[in-house]
Amino acid sequence: MTDGPARVKLILIGNSGVGKSSLTTRYVNHNYSTSHRATIGIDFVTKEVELDGQAVILEIWDTAGTERFKSLGTPMYRWSHCCLLVFDVTSSASFSAMEEWQKEFLTQGDPPDPSNFPFIVVGNKTDMVNREVTREEASQWCEQIGAQYHEGSAKEDVHVTKAFLEAARAGLRQYKKHTLENTGHFQLACKQPRETRARCQC
Repeated sequence: MTDGPARVKLILIGNSGVGKSSLTTRYVNHNYSTSHRATIGIDFVTKEVELDGQAVILEIWDTAGTERFKSLGTPMYRWSHCCLLVFDVTSSASFSAMEEWQKEFLTQGDPPDPSNFPFIVVGNKTDMVNREVTREEASQWCEQIGAQYHEGSAKEDVHVTKAFLEAARAGLRQYKKHTLENTGHFQLACKQPRETRARCQC
C-alpha cells in the first residue's frame, strides 16, 4: 500500500445562487464574503483533514448551477466519492430541483454502486427570515432517498463544518470500498483541472 493520505473527491451541485461557493469558502478558508460572482464552470480546492486518525486530502469540486454548464457534468461527476446536494431554504424552486440534480449526477457520474452512493443534502441560508422550505419537508425527502440532511448558514458559519465532515467520512468509506478493494492500494481519485476558475462567493 502506498504511503500518503487518501484523496477523496467531494462535489457540490445545485441551482445557481444557493451558496455552494460560500459553503466551500467558509469550510476551506474560514471566511465569508458579501461580494457575489457566479462560478464559471467549476472551482477546485483541496483541504487536508484527519478522519479517525487517518490523513485525508479532500478534493472539493464546486460546480456552476446553470443550464449552460450541465454539459460539463460527466467529467466533473466521475470518480466522486460523495455528492453534496445544496439548496436555499428561502427558495422552494431550488429545493424542488434537488431530485433532478440527484438523477443527473447518478446518470452522468455513473458511480459503481448507485443504490448505495452517499448523498449529503445541505439547506443553506437559515440566517434568512423568508424561509420557504421547512426542516421537516427537507428531512422527509432525504429519508426517501436515503441521504443525510444538514441545514445551516455559510454566512453565520452554522453547521458548515459538520456537513463537510460527514460528507468526507461517507466519501472515505466509498474510497476504501471501491478504490482499495479493486486495486489493493491508494490511488489518485481524479486529476486536478489544468486551471482553477475564478472563485465566486455566492
